[in-house]
Amino acid sequence: MATRAFGTTPPARAAVGASVLAAGAGTAFAFAVGAVTGVAAGLAMPRGPVTTAQALALLLGCLAAGGFAGAAARSRWAVLLVPAVHLLAFEAVRYGASGPTVDLPRFDTAFGVLAFLVGRGVYALLALAPLAVGSWLGVAVSRRLAGEDVSWLPAAAAALPLVALAAWLLVPARTPPVLGDDGRPVPGSVAELTSVRLGGRDQAVMLRGRSADLPVLLYLAGGPGQSDLPFSRVLLSDLTASFVVASWDQRGTGRSYAAIEPLEELTLERAVADTIELAEHLRARFGEEKVYLLGESWGTTLGVLAVQRRPDLFHALVGSGQMVSQSLTDRIVWRDLLSHAREVGDWDLYDRVLTLGEPPYDDVPWSNAFVMTNYWRLEPPYAPPAAYVERGTSARLGFYGVLGSEYAPIEKANVLRGLIDVFWALYPQLQEIDLRRDAPRLEVPFYLLDGKGELRGRRELALEWFEALDAPIKRVFAFEDAGHAVAFEQFEALERILVDTVLPETYPARP
Repeated sequence: MATRAFGTTPPARAAVGASVLAAGAGTAFAFAVGAVTGVAAGLAMPRGPVTTAQALALLLGCLAAGGFAGAAARSRWAVLLVPAVHLLAFEAVRYGASGPTVDLPRFDTAFGVLAFLVGRGVYALLALAPLAVGSWLGVAVSRRLAGEDVSWLPAAAAALPLVALAAWLLVPARTPPVLGDDGRPVPGSVAELTSVRLGGRDQAVMLRGRSADLPVLLYLAGGPGQSDLPFSRVLLSDLTASFVVASWDQRGTGRSYAAIEPLEELTLERAVADTIELAEHLRARFGEEKVYLLGESWGTTLGVLAVQRRPDLFHALVGSGQMVSQSLTDRIVWRDLLSHAREVGDWDLYDRVLTLGEPPYDDVPWSNAFVMTNYWRLEPPYAPPAAYVERGTSARLGFYGVLGSEYAPIEKANVLRGLIDVFWALYPQLQEIDLRRDAPRLEVPFYLLDGKGELRGRRELALEWFEALDAPIKRVFAFEDAGHAVAFEQFEALERILVDTVLPETYPARP
């Protein structure tokens, strides 16, 4: 006589077994989808998406993959399972990638939180969220087709923000036209975002001028790691009447963030070589024998080294926020901050600064970031010109300029990623530079913009180096109402200096 097990007939038991096997197979498929997509993303984009194409491919690919996984699993657990497996696979595959935005997160500083948000936060938005929503939608549709009373509408509604995000990612970067006094675009003017191949990597350059026949001024931003495209467009706009202003996102910064790899090429030597290559490109494109250099902060160091290497490429160098010795400046600032904390009785600050130890810091950029956020305690009081405040405020460029039109949506995250990762990679390489020893002479004219509101650890060294410097022409222009970013804060005076002094002294008359 046949035996009955668990109150079911053999055909019923077979049906139950088949159902269990199907559920297991569906879960295994969902698991595989999460793992395969994580491995693929880790191999293709170990820093996460850094271009518009990568961001769109990741978002739409994960949304579709999540849909297939959810449909196969037919369980709401897929909404958690698939993104979790994907993340584990992604982190395992990209383990060799280095830098604050991809290393183990740190939440003990605001800089650490920022690194987490622009690194893993952006990735979660473009990969994990689509996987979760896609899985939810796949589960709902699959169960609905199987006759279950399940609505797919909530999942579809959750997908709508992702569709809107995909559409936003397609918004291109642009720079507005150069306007004349009548508020209309100037005929024959130059206003473009382009890329130039430097050292084998494409790097972004913004060009703006009322005419392509004007002399060329190459602006070198600070940092290392800073992208200044919107700031230079807004605050150096008056210069476009006399120059074609070229603003460059250096390797690994802003719109050039994709060029951060390979990291072993992100060196001081490569930065100087890139500068020279760009200068050669600009003079060839605009038919100029030489170009002008305007450096800000780290850009002044880069400018001096480039001028030393190839003086034949440059009419003159203008230094704003001049750096001389990064290591000595850091030590002076550390000591001054310690003395300030003692004087005002801020013992929490005193203990924190003392705990950091005298520079150079071992944990770049975290200690550097903490000290930078306290620069204001040491700056001599000054009032930036009203024109600077008004123009900068009206531009509404946001935190580090990320709201500027010069950045596509994914590049807005890259501005902050580059600021953090490039500083981490390049700043320690600057510790041995001391221009008092390394650059006692320049073969081109040099013009120093001196802000009296600058930190003494920078200003005193700059003036000491300038005093001893041997150059064909050297002039210093001092400003009571300026600090580190003199070229921006005193943009009106900068135009007068360049037009009334620098050009007449250095630019050859054309036949």
